[in-house]
Amino acid sequence: SCPTERLVLQVPARALLEGDTVTLRCRGWQDKSVTSVRFYKDEKELRGSLRGTELSLSRLQLHNSGRYRCSCSVRSGMSQ
Repeated sequence: SCPTERLVLQVPARALLEGDTVTLRCRGWQDKSVTSVRFYKDEKELRGSLRGTELSLSRLQLHNSGRYRCSCSVRSGMSQ
């Protein structure tokens, strides 16, 4: 399911250091259920270690910094 409300990207509150592993979580606004999402960094879709609504980034490096967001993954009838 994909709510029409905006989604919330949850990130750790602590400072991140090089070599850390971090998990980004995409949640529905007001905890509405979301089953399929896409993650973007600087508007480019990410194909990392994606588990449902979570994206795991391991062994962080400087190039991992940027602007992240998530959006609903809308499935179409066409295969890509």
